[in-house]
Amino acid sequence: MTKKRVLAIGIEPGSADYSAFPQLTPELVRNYIDAQLLRLTDLGYDVMSCLIDLDETAEAAVTSALREASFDCVVIGAGLREPKERLLLFEKVLNLVHQLAPNATICFNTNPRDTVEAVQRWIAP
Repeated sequence: MTKKRVLAIGIEPGSADYSAFPQLTPELVRNYIDAQLLRLTDLGYDVMSCLIDLDETAEAAVTSALREASFDCVVIGAGLREPKERLLLFEKVLNLVHQLAPNATICFNTNPRDTVEAVQRWIAP
């Protein structure tokens, strides 16, 4: 039986602005992300991470990841949807997913700790 493939797209923790979330650090966010990806793997999913910077390389990184394999689900991290200054980047990522992974479901986490629940809303392992 083939495992369901999941692509997790998010902001590279070292590139994020934590001024609105002083309790978070890049290390803590990276640990949350790693724990969620490991949990998905342990549940039987085939998981690929795509952490992007907030510059012109973001679209190329997402395009490359989407072309690397076929995905059953793409989870887009909360850091891409907020703050509102990232709206254009979020739209670009969403449109790339729509174009390059048209059969994948799309889901959204609300923070780096609930990625598994977001994926499980749409696909079973």
